Formats: sequence, structure tokens, C-alpha cells
Amino acid sequence: MNGSSAQSGHAAAISINELEFAYGKRPVLNGINLEIPRGVSFGILGANGAGKTTLVRLLIGRLEPTSGTALIFGRPPGPALADSVGYMPQLNALYESLSVRENLDFFARMLGMSDSKPRAAAVARAMELVGLADRAKSVITELSGGMRQRVSLGVALVHEPELLLLDEPTVGLDPELRSMFWRHFKEMTEAGTTILISSHTMDDAAHCDSLGFMRGGKFIATGTPGDLRKSTGEPDSTLEDAFLHLSRSSGVGT
Repeated sequence: MNGSSAQSGHAAAISINELEFAYGKRPVLNGINLEIPRGVSFGILGANGAGKTTLVRLLIGRLEPTSGTALIFGRPPGPALADSVGYMPQLNALYESLSVRENLDFFARMLGMSDSKPRAAAVARAMELVGLADRAKSVITELSGGMRQRVSLGVALVHEPELLLLDEPTVGLDPELRSMFWRHFKEMTEAGTTILISSHTMDDAAHCDSLGFMRGGKFIATGTPGDLRKSTGEPDSTLEDAFLHLSRSSGVGT
């Protein structure tokens, strides 16, 4: 199953123009512009409160912008794009009394996979991808935090979406699990999937094809990890050095 029918021509995976959002009188996003082509991983890096989660929620249609536009494959976010978009929230939304397989099957049905045989095959693939085939019958309450994260990722990709929106997917994972996630993400982008991931860890940032440094509800810089490191003018700069340098020079408050 894929979202090819939901796409429009050769539109970028994500196109954002002068996007703004406020909770009441409190501005959260301030005139964001961004275009993400298909088949890449794009990381949004920023401190807590920078606006990362709000932006992801706008892209899945959970929130409506105050002004500006956000398009997915040339179309506004919403239920019509459900078969094209997978979403992994920062806090999992799993049914704790159900097993791993039952959770994946339930969400696959919610995402429109009505035929039992293709759905069962998709669930089996998702469990294999996230390394939980041997825990298919385990109920969620029996799983560790890292395993629950893996189930949440399985939910996001069970319907084989062309765009994955992942909000802090590696928080709380040990290095081995984080490495496993990124192996999956690399394989998926190589197969044509677009991945947008929000994070505040430099380890995640280093794995992305391109990055956007976010501060105060806007992007203060975008580019490849290598280009952003070069922005400091120092040959041995890290991404953390680049983020701190660009934050200080941006004039944008937290």
C-alpha cells in the first residue's frame, strides 16, 4: 500500500511558505519557509520549546496554521493523505491491553488496510523491520520502554507510507536501538521514502541528509550536516558547535 494516488505530479514531499502559528496570543512558529524533496531524511534540531512538535502537528493536520501554508505532496495536510503519511508521536499512543500484533493490525485497519491477507503481511513486515517478530503475542504492558518505541515506529510504517513524520523517535533509546532505528531510516530513504524527524540530540542530527536548526519558532539555518559544521569557520567544528554559533549570531531568542 502506498500513497501514490494522493500525490500531485512531482511536488516536493513538504512545502512550507510563511507558516505561522500561535496558541492564543503566544506565537510559536514565526514565518517558516521550507521545502523538502522526496527520498531524503530531514532533521529539525532545536531545544525543547523551539516549535518542533507544533510544526509536526501542523504537518499531520492536527493543528491549523494561523497564516501561511504547509503542503504535503502538493496538498494540504489532512485525512485524505492518511495512506501517504506515517506519524510517530513523541509519546506513544498504543493500546496497552493489546499485543504487539494486535496493535499493528488495529492501526493498519484505521489507516485503510481492509483486506485481511495484505494487512497480515504488512503487519508481519513491520514487526520484522522493528525487530519484534518474536514478541508478536506480547501485550504492551510486558514491554520495555525501548520496545514500546519500536512498536510505535511499526505503527507509523505498517502501511508503507511515502512520508514519515517522527517526533523525537529515539528519546530514551540505548545506543544499540538508536543505531537500529537509523539503519531502518537509511534503508527507507534509499527506497524513496521521505523522513522528517524532530530531535534535540546531535547524534540524530548527524545521520540526517539535511538539517534545519530551529530557534524561537523559526529556522535559523538549513543545510547538510557538513555545510552547517563549516559555518563556524573552524575546521574541527561539531554540529553542536555549529548550532551554538548560529544561535548566537541569529539574534533570535529562545
